[in-house]
Amino acid sequence: MIKEIIEDAQSRMAKSVEALKGQLAKVRTGRAHPSLLDTIKVPYYGVDTPLNQVGNVSVSDSRTLTVSVFDKSLIQAVEKAILTSDLGLNPSSAGTTIRIPLPPLTEERRKDLIKIVRAEAEQGRVAVRNIRRDANSDIKSLLKDKDISEDEAKKAEDDVQKVTDEYIKSVDSVLEAKEKELLEI
Repeated sequence: MIKEIIEDAQSRMAKSVEALKGQLAKVRTGRAHPSLLDTIKVPYYGVDTPLNQVGNVSVSDSRTLTVSVFDKSLIQAVEKAILTSDLGLNPSSAGTTIRIPLPPLTEERRKDLIKIVRAEAEQGRVAVRNIRRDANSDIKSLLKDKDISEDEAKKAEDDVQKVTDEYIKSVDSVLEAKEKELLEI
C-alpha cells in the first residue's frame, strides 16, 4: 500500500519535471529551435491548428527558422500567426517557404528571460511539493484507518521526502542548464 503511494508520487513528480522541460523549451534562447514555434496556432478551415500540422518547421542556420507550408493558400495566415504571436518575430515568405530570422538577444532581454525561467522552475518545485503533500496525506489517512503503524508511516514519509528532494534537485539542474543556455552568446 505504501509502495504504491510512493510510486505514484514518483511518476507524478517525473511528469512535473517533464512539463517544466516543455515549458522551458518554449523560452527563446540565442539559437533557433523548432519548438520555439510550438505554441503558434494557424486558422485552417475555421479551426486553430498547430503550426507544425500545417507546415514543416526546421532550422536552416543557428539564427534562422524556416517553415515549409503544405498548402500554399495558408502562407499569409501562417505569416500573420507568427507576427501576432508574442515572440516578436518577423517572418518573410519566399514562395512556399517562410524564413524567420531570430534577432540576437540583448543583455536586458536575457535577464528578463532568466527571471521568467526561474519563475517557471519555482512553479515546478511547487508542483513537486504539492505531490509530496498529497502522498503524505494518503499515508496519514492509512495511519488514521489503522492500516499501518506509526513507525511505518514515519518511514514512508521519510521515503517520500527523499523522492521529493531528488526531484527538486532535477528541477534545479534543468533550471541551471537553461540559465547557462540563456547566458551563452
